[in-house]
Amino acid sequence: MAGMTSSARPHLNRRLAEFGTTIFAEMSALAVSTGSINLGQGFPDTDGPDEVREAAVRALRDGRGNQYPPGPGVPELRTAIALHQQTRYGLSYDPDTEVLVTAGATEAIAASLLALLEPGDEVVALEPYYDSYAASIAMAGGRRVPVTLRPHEGRFRLDLDELRAAVTDRTRLLLINTPHNPTGTVLTRAELAAIAELAVDRDLLVVTDEVYEHLVFDDAEHLPLAAFPGMRERTVTIGSAGKTFSFTGWKVGWVTAAPQLVTAVRSAKQFLTYVSSGPFQYAVAEALALPDSYFDGFRRDMLARRDILAEGLTAAGFEVFKPAGTYFITTDIRPLGEKDGFAFCRALPERAGVVAIPNAVFYDDREAGAPFVRFAFCKREEVLREAAERLRRM
Repeated sequence: MAGMTSSARPHLNRRLAEFGTTIFAEMSALAVSTGSINLGQGFPDTDGPDEVREAAVRALRDGRGNQYPPGPGVPELRTAIALHQQTRYGLSYDPDTEVLVTAGATEAIAASLLALLEPGDEVVALEPYYDSYAASIAMAGGRRVPVTLRPHEGRFRLDLDELRAAVTDRTRLLLINTPHNPTGTVLTRAELAAIAELAVDRDLLVVTDEVYEHLVFDDAEHLPLAAFPGMRERTVTIGSAGKTFSFTGWKVGWVTAAPQLVTAVRSAKQFLTYVSSGPFQYAVAEALALPDSYFDGFRRDMLARRDILAEGLTAAGFEVFKPAGTYFITTDIRPLGEKDGFAFCRALPERAGVVAIPNAVFYDDREAGAPFVRFAFCKREEVLREAAERLRRM
């Protein structure tokens, strides 16, 4: 019959069939419909520095970036990224051949995996993992192999023996996230050295998501994996302006890597967005040149917010895993007599007027993540205090 389509085959291809609407969309919609405080999705409720915002306005008015910017990114931003890596970490990158600007870190992840994987390649990733990892691996035809971070003595820890055992002859790359979303773990120097040794011994590529590099707390230290022996030529490092400068809607991310890796990633990226965020790229170039006082103040401000929410969650009866990085807190709901994070989070807006995210969405093994719930603390202090009070009343 005219106009009919085959009903035997689903419209969505099988690689993406397991991924429906993201939990972030579901919970953010629930926050709106119930008037709840949204501590689910990780975006700030205030803008970043005025001078950075004004730099974007100035670029718009001056006609810089209003048309297609260069494919690799505007030279000013690529130079600023290279200088950032050099001054912060002693990593030298050529802005012309070893830096690529992307539409946020999410595109950088997708383009890297699409470029570097063949169908059937295995990717070892730290679980729980940011949801786009699984989808990007699937789109590339790869097979994800999770290595689970497990709670121990107040933090989620990596079992290095389990990581080594996960690598097989089919492993193509390691996908590493530090500071780690959602658990807030920051991998130590010893852990990173062991990962580097494994990658070199097994001749693996590594993609590292380091978007929370400027949000490390207490005694934690962010150490780029690319700086370890043997890693400079095999590591794709991903960074982002959104988390550091609180302009998540601008979607400006980047890749730094050896020329052959950047060329590969760019080959995939050019068929995704081609280019993006023209005027914002100029603004981010200026943002990366802000003095250390900005980055130190940003970290102190987020640390204060972390402690406000952590204390409130503890008072409300949650077991709290205080994060060493990122702007998320993972909690265990079992002390509250709960064990199903999905059910808990879907009921929480009505019970307390607060929205959170069930960590199980970040696990292949949903049972392993079932009792854990994530809260974002990148909100104004008064909002966090109100959320904490609502949770205490619950």
